[in-house]
Amino acid sequence: MLITLKAARTNIGYTVNEAAQLVGVHSQTLSKFEKDSSNIPLNLLNNLAKLYQVSEDNIFFGDENEFIRSLRGSIKN
Repeated sequence: MLITLKAARTNIGYTVNEAAQLVGVHSQTLSKFEKDSSNIPLNLLNNLAKLYQVSEDNIFFGDENEFIRSLRGSIKN
């Protein structure tokens, strides 16, 4: 099952500020990649996946709103 970066972060209980500090990026940078992870650097993705205790294969790449729309569409069908 796929999960967004934001959902992975909130599931583990970190705020944006806490997670950003732990992986060494600005909180605005992390927030930007939570909204659209399509261009996230591989090293940041790896660090976040380890921090959030999820596999990179389970992280959704792309616009968070697209992910939400796809979920809503699958619920209606």
